[in-house]
Amino acid sequence: MGEAPVIYVENLKDRFSDGFNLRFKGFETSIDVGDKTFVIGSNNNDSISSIEVQIYDKSKGKWLVFGSGFLVTVTTVIPTVLGTEPKRYEGHSAILLNEDRIMVITWGSTPDDCIWFLEVDTEYVKQQKKASGTEVVAWSKGVRGDAEKPVVISGPSGVGKGTLINMLMKEFPTMFGFSVSHTTRAPRSMEKNGVHYHFTERSIMEKDIKDGKFLEFASVHGNLYGTSTEAVEAVADSGKRCILDIDVQGAKSVRASSLDAVFIFISPPSVAKLEERLHLRGTETQEQIQKRLRNAKAEIEQGKSSGIFDHILCNDHLEKCYDDLKKLLGLDGTTSTNPKPSSKGINLPSKHAASKINNKILIKSETPGSGNPSKNSIVLDVSLLKGGAPSRTRGLNVYAVDPNPFSDSLNGIHKLS
Repeated sequence: MGEAPVIYVENLKDRFSDGFNLRFKGFETSIDVGDKTFVIGSNNNDSISSIEVQIYDKSKGKWLVFGSGFLVTVTTVIPTVLGTEPKRYEGHSAILLNEDRIMVITWGSTPDDCIWFLEVDTEYVKQQKKASGTEVVAWSKGVRGDAEKPVVISGPSGVGKGTLINMLMKEFPTMFGFSVSHTTRAPRSMEKNGVHYHFTERSIMEKDIKDGKFLEFASVHGNLYGTSTEAVEAVADSGKRCILDIDVQGAKSVRASSLDAVFIFISPPSVAKLEERLHLRGTETQEQIQKRLRNAKAEIEQGKSSGIFDHILCNDHLEKCYDDLKKLLGLDGTTSTNPKPSSKGINLPSKHAASKINNKILIKSETPGSGNPSKNSIVLDVSLLKGGAPSRTRGLNVYAVDPNPFSDSLNGIHKLS
């Protein structure tokens, strides 16, 4: 965070009025949240904008009246901006949803990249402010529909969690997917970036870890390995349910993150039985087996007593454990009814006006070339939003409406058949 030079904005008082859909100086919008005004501005280059955020603390500003207009002298705070920012666009509108986040609707973006949320006082932002001691805002991409919770599966080495996961993947090949981990080590022969790992520089990964973009990470033989929020979200975007096969320490980190997941611990019937299985594998020396057993005892104790896990399954008999796992995931002979993210984006007009009634945003467009309202408008229903920074914001519901009967009540919204 830093402080920019003192600036002067003409007629700022008039433009900081009703809290949404305000535009000035091209593609800037201003939103009042308490004593602060968040200005989401453009950095224009060849009519395409990149987005910037500034904060005006009105309690420290000073109004100076000149004739019929106003000038204001304010020190501008440039906050630390977390999350993946919107791509370059032609313009935007902004609407205050609650006191903790702002919806930003970009123009000239692809249909799957036009709804964003700028979080200004959510729990995640509060945590990051406390940790950094600076002003913080965070971006989160809006996504239509919902996604099933990721599944975190942990257990000691040799307990059979890999076998259980492989059974799931074989029986339900289109339902589950793995996230691609990040690492700072060099690629080995035949390894492809984005397939086996996301290979990255240590300085970049360390910054992303600091910015809260990783759910869990560890240093192994001098290299960093970790699971990013974006990697998990990418699986959900593809319509699959993400499986995270990680150790107990990794699960502990994920539990402490903002990710809403199902945590399952696979336990052996006993340490003696686990030792027997490790011997039968024939892949480790006796010294390695004893080390794994020592680690396993600690993991079993943490798994059963730490409160990290929602469910504990005992893998005494593989088929029974697998059936129990499927029941936990709603796959015991029934079809999952959880909503999936929509593959469709939102086709928004380049010229529109937005208004808010309770949890619904009405977007009225103009018929191209006429300047007149088009027959249909679009409603963004934000009543079922889930998630948020540093992940996606899911649960957007979008439908077309007839704007003519629209009034200042929810009863004025009529869905088109």
